[in-house]
Formats: sequence, C-alpha cells, structure tokens
Amino acid sequence: MRVLQIRGRARKSGLPPGTLVHVGQDRTEPVRITVMAYDEERVEEKEATGAGDCFLLAGRPGVTWINVDGVHQTDIVERVGECLQIHPLVLEDIVNTDQRPKVEDFDDYVFLVARMLRYDGDGGGLQVEQISLLLGPNYVISFQEKPGDVFDPVRERIRNSRGRIRRMGADYLAYALLDALVDSYFLVLEQIGEEIETIEDRLVTDPRPDTLQTIHDLKRDTVFLRKSVWPLREVASSLERGETSLIGEEILIYLRDVYSHTIQVMDTVETFRDMISGMLDIYLSSISNRMNEVMKVLTIIATIFIPLTLIAGIYGMNFQYMPELSSRWGYPAVWLVMLAVAAVMLIYFRRKKWL
Repeated sequence: MRVLQIRGRARKSGLPPGTLVHVGQDRTEPVRITVMAYDEERVEEKEATGAGDCFLLAGRPGVTWINVDGVHQTDIVERVGECLQIHPLVLEDIVNTDQRPKVEDFDDYVFLVARMLRYDGDGGGLQVEQISLLLGPNYVISFQEKPGDVFDPVRERIRNSRGRIRRMGADYLAYALLDALVDSYFLVLEQIGEEIETIEDRLVTDPRPDTLQTIHDLKRDTVFLRKSVWPLREVASSLERGETSLIGEEILIYLRDVYSHTIQVMDTVETFRDMISGMLDIYLSSISNRMNEVMKVLTIIATIFIPLTLIAGIYGMNFQYMPELSSRWGYPAVWLVMLAVAAVMLIYFRRKKWL
C-alpha cells in the first residue's frame, strides 16, 4: 500500500470549531496508553487502564512521558485533554491526522505536529503517520495513529540511563523524540536511494511498462516526503530560536542539530526528485532506442527482400516465351541468384556497421 489516503474529512463539514472528529484511516484496534516516569535515580513504566492515569502528572517529580497509540477513539483523547486542560482546537488537530507539521506555543504547553515515515520497498511504498507531541513543564505526551514507532532507542536510553536524558528535563525528552523522527528519515532516504539505483540499472538493460509505474510511485513518494520534511524544518527553526519558556537554553544547541539534519534531508530529497525526473527521460530514451533497433532490423529485412521479390515476380509472370523456364537448371539458378543477392547485401550492411 502506498501513501495512506485520508478519510472522514466530510464528516467535519458544518461542525463548530473544537469538535473532535477523527480524520484518517479507519481503525478498530483498542487505544493503548503507556506511561514512563523517570528521574536521575529511577524509572517507572506502566500501561494505563484509562485516561484518568494522566493525573499521575500532577505534582510528580522528574519527567513523565505518556504515549497514546491510537487517536481514532476521540473520547479518550478528549479525557486526556480535560486532565491537562488542553485547548479543544489542539485536541481537534490531534485527531485530524492530515495536519501539516507545525509548532504552537500555549504558554503552559507547546504543541508540535510531525510525521513519522516508513518505507516498504516491496510495493508498499511510503507509509506516513502523524505524530503529535505536547510538551509541558514536566511531561511529554505523544499521540500516534497506531502501535509501533521509531522511539525504541529513546526508551532504551531512559531504561539504561545512557547519555544525559535521565538528568535533563521534559524539553530534552521532546528533543530526543523529534531527533528520532528526523533520524528515521535518513533510513527512508537510504531505502529510496537503493531503489533508485536498482531502477536506473533496469532502465538501461530492460525498460518495461511496470518500470514506468515504479518511477511514478517513487516520484509521488518523494513529493509526500518533501511535504513532510519542508514544514518540519520550519518547526525546528522556530524551536531552536528559543521563543518558548518551556525549552531551556541548554537544549537550543541540540535543536540546532535537528535543524541541520532537516536541511540535509531536504537536500537529499531534492536530489532524488531531480534523479527521478531524469529517470523518466532515460526511460523514454531507452524505449525510443529500443524501438529504433527494432525498426532497423525490420527495415534491413524488408530491404533484403525487395530484390528477391523482384526476381520472384519476374519469373512468376507466366509468359509463354521465357527461355529460363524451359531450362533444366533454371529453378536452382534463380535460387542461387537470390541467395547471392541476400548474402552480398548482408555483407554490405555489416561493413557499413548497420548490423
């Protein structure tokens, strides 16, 4: 399956702002909420039984990370918002999975939208999933469309106390999640690059109609990739300027690194777009060259048979007085002449390097 199609937008028509209506792929699996609370000395993990566990955030020391897998059950998202007094428009954006990557500062919390990308080279294409992050004074809440993400390295660093993540606050955790998303883009780019190399080799040796379809799929994937990365660059730029009080000065240098990575991703995406556009030209040129080769062979065959047809036509006119018709060696002589003519023409074409 290629890039996911967005459904349910028509259900929002005519509803007042802040009404929670899920827009995205229809899902039936239950929503899963996991809580990870930690500080420099301890780590505590649990799976929440309901949105009420969000009250664990109140007055708790250290950092709490709540991860919500599934936004299709809007009542759960609404209860999480009520626990933390999240603006209804923010909750509306969370359940609308067609949001453009952005960042909004609400003083008490920062709302951030990004996209998580996966690439399936076996025909699945680019898979796009919206990730919504809420950064508070001592908590981070991440909302995903479905289970499975690229945050496992962050979880392992927290569990094993690797690096500075256990010593830092919620702002560093938000940076780590954003950095994991951007790093996953490089893996997607690597997979797309390998497929581009494979298609380039195939274009030269054996261009086929299904190759053209693959090129169009790649072109569409790079368009969605660009739409996901380009606004994320603006998000990283806004965060690294330090315009919110919830992000400390010591985190800004890390956010500048994320901004630099988004620039690298964008440069690679633009390079891929140019390469894919060139691949279309290569495909058309290969098909044209292949057609020219076929036409050359057919032309040579037709050219060889023109004098042979002339000879056969002359001796097929059935005139009464044709001396060769009564000759004992007439028939084999005509064959010998025709074969000699064909052989001479083939030798001539080969010397001219037309064959």
